[in-house]
Amino acid sequence: MMNESYKNLPGWTYTSEAFFELEKTELILKNWQLVCHLSNIPKAGDFFTFEIFNERIFVIRDKDGNVEGFHNFCSHRGTKLINEISGTCNGKITCPYHAWGYDFKGNLIKVPYEDQFKDLHKQEHGLQKVELEIFQGFIFVKLLKSDAPSVKEQFSPYINEIEQYRLEDMRPLGRITMRPRKVNWKQIADNYVDALHIPVAHPGLLNLVGKSYGVEVSENNGYVHKMWGDGTNIRKDCISNILYDKYLPHMEHLPDDKQRYWLYYRLWPNLAFDIYPEQMDFMQFIPIDANTTMIREIAYALPDERRETKAAQYLNWRINRQVNNEDTQLINLVQEGMKTNKFKSGPLASSEVCLIDSANKIREAIPISKQEIKPEESEVFKINSEL
Repeated sequence: MMNESYKNLPGWTYTSEAFFELEKTELILKNWQLVCHLSNIPKAGDFFTFEIFNERIFVIRDKDGNVEGFHNFCSHRGTKLINEISGTCNGKITCPYHAWGYDFKGNLIKVPYEDQFKDLHKQEHGLQKVELEIFQGFIFVKLLKSDAPSVKEQFSPYINEIEQYRLEDMRPLGRITMRPRKVNWKQIADNYVDALHIPVAHPGLLNLVGKSYGVEVSENNGYVHKMWGDGTNIRKDCISNILYDKYLPHMEHLPDDKQRYWLYYRLWPNLAFDIYPEQMDFMQFIPIDANTTMIREIAYALPDERRETKAAQYLNWRINRQVNNEDTQLINLVQEGMKTNKFKSGPLASSEVCLIDSANKIREAIPISKQEIKPEESEVFKINSEL
């Protein structure tokens, strides 16, 4: 019999809407989600919104320079306060429905027709705060209470490495983009940490990093999955790789062994950080339903006006666009294959440490995922609660 610790999850967990509902609360909302970078809200009144499932929040810079995070609804009738992805509130946050006004610390400061509200105590009707953490310049929120450690604690084995890249000083290279994928969110997350498919599916990436590509699970309970590759020995049969190596200039803030180093971190369960010498990208796998995911992403970089750096950033985009196209085809095939009731739990190789860790984490959080045979959708919650 196959060791459960070295098995993938059964296929039905990638297609079941009832199982997806369990994932929403037990995996996604109880763990940290990334909103934006501090550089996205540099001035007082600057805001950035974030939505996942039915949870809508925004972060805003207050007049003291601090960052506050709130649920995005008015305390009067529940109206969504801010409907843009980003922007600036001038002076206060104003509800578009009845013009209730809040300061940037969430206090209710203006109520039109206030005399008509009997026994209204404005201090009791401020905006509802969300749990917020700033790590390396990035703003994270947690939407359900849990025992998940802070982002800083989860990244603790890699703090010294990350600090070399000066993420706090970076600025956005563009805007948030959203890329829909007709697959379960786990397909994208699994694929991100699957190293065994790279020699088969990604000739361009393989030409760049060769046999240097590695994977590991962090020592502190595997909150972070790390992948890396050294691009110092580029093969000569991929023009984008050759030009990238040619134009990428020396980065003064990085040691010699990081000048051609591509670094990837996955923060459990649905966040990915791609860190390169000349820039970094984050990708967030936003589950929409059991068979649909939105990839939310944006790139950041240190201020650098050198033409060589801009060329390297463009070539990085070209290389990764090809990798993303290759991955999209593959994960679509996996999702289609898992729709059959015949697929159960496939074996995992001992080197697939990140996939093993992911599957075990989900089995621990949602015990019904240990069940090979797909249960009736109406029975999923009941069975899981009894395990």
